[in-house]
Amino acid sequence: MARKPTAHVRAITPILATLLLIVIAVGAVVVTYAWLMTYMSNANHLAGVTLQAANVRFYGNTNNMIDIDVQNTGTQDAHIIDVYIGTSASTLQNQSSPSLPTPCLAGTIARITVNYNWTTGTTYYFKIVASEQMVGPWAQPAPNPPPS
Repeated sequence: MARKPTAHVRAITPILATLLLIVIAVGAVVVTYAWLMTYMSNANHLAGVTLQAANVRFYGNTNNMIDIDVQNTGTQDAHIIDVYIGTSASTLQNQSSPSLPTPCLAGTIARITVNYNWTTGTTYYFKIVASEQMVGPWAQPAPNPPPS
């Protein structure tokens, strides 16, 4: 037997259902917009600092000095606060330097001099940490001795 609908059963009218869907959609748009604006403001702030390794110079009478040049190609100033050096990317050690912290102005190259006993022909890994961004690690071989 088929059931007959009773008169006392009520449903949401199509107008109320449409209004409810509109309210939910507007709420989702507002939440998404707020999240995007927060994300983009943070991304724009960090995009102003763009650090990259410019040059590494090994020198010293007893192979004990390294100059690391870091270039800021961004539009905001950076402050280099830590330098790490090691013989692999997983064995980097923090190096003290009298030149830290070093400002790296937008569009310039900053030089960091580190006392570090290096060996000719060995590949060293470097990581630079600024208060705004990290660079590295990247590898750089120490120079080989000139042929005799």
